[in-house]
Amino acid sequence: MSRILLIGANGQLGSDLRDALAGHELLAASRTPLNDSRFRTLQLDVMDTDALRAVVGEFKPDAVVNCSAFHRVDDIERDALQALNVNALAAQRLALLCRAENCVLLHISTDYVFDGTRRAPYTESDLPNPLSAYGTTKLAGELLIRAAWPRHFIVRTCGLYGRAGTSGKGGNFVQTMLRLAREQAAAAQPKPICVVADQTCTPTFTFDLAAQLALLLEKETYGTYHATNAGACTWHEFANAIFEIAGLSARAVPITSAEFGAPAVRPPWSVLENAALQKLGIDRMRPWREALVDYLGNYAG
Repeated sequence: MSRILLIGANGQLGSDLRDALAGHELLAASRTPLNDSRFRTLQLDVMDTDALRAVVGEFKPDAVVNCSAFHRVDDIERDALQALNVNALAAQRLALLCRAENCVLLHISTDYVFDGTRRAPYTESDLPNPLSAYGTTKLAGELLIRAAWPRHFIVRTCGLYGRAGTSGKGGNFVQTMLRLAREQAAAAQPKPICVVADQTCTPTFTFDLAAQLALLLEKETYGTYHATNAGACTWHEFANAIFEIAGLSARAVPITSAEFGAPAVRPPWSVLENAALQKLGIDRMRPWREALVDYLGNYAG
């Protein structure tokens, strides 16, 4: 692989992918301006079909990596139109453009395509059943890609946090917990930090995921993959691990999803098994706690 078009290059995962794919001829595209002197950069809205077609036709990539997504989960529950356009219809158009240019598409999907009713890790062959509008739009994108173009990688992941933070969400979960802990320590009347304890996931460091995706792009075993760090914890356990590793005295208070009261239903069990990566012998994802120690020690502000 040599020429790669990276869409969504300024997000958490996209930022780490710019590093992981630095050995390739990379065109880094993002909806907002991006400064990275190592690569050619381009301001691009994935919903602009004409611009997208022109870029793919002119650059002629060997692969397109699509990190773009509309993922404000609770907003989507109220109005799914923008999410449907970005997560499903734009994904289909990308697959059709890749078919026209005979190039590979790698598309990022989510654990939210599952309902979380089982208590064992989900493999790639398990039947999706999304509970939320967001999960439904992401599953629709998967199905449309599969129907449009067989030379694709669909990669489901979970609980992302990274060096760049999350655009449009006010920071990732780790950053949010660090901020709340510091605010609590400085407050005259500290507020409790309440975190749901009935949703189990696998927090995933985008630095690790980006390296895994770069390795996957070297293969021609197309299809659906799961890629998360190893192990599992509740969000409450994750929060307390953040505080412990960061040397903060804060402790999270466990609450239920019902008490939290988010508009969108989250899967109570979002643990994915990297079965397809393991079958290929290329699963390089380390345990989630080890990755968190690395992030907090070297990258978190």
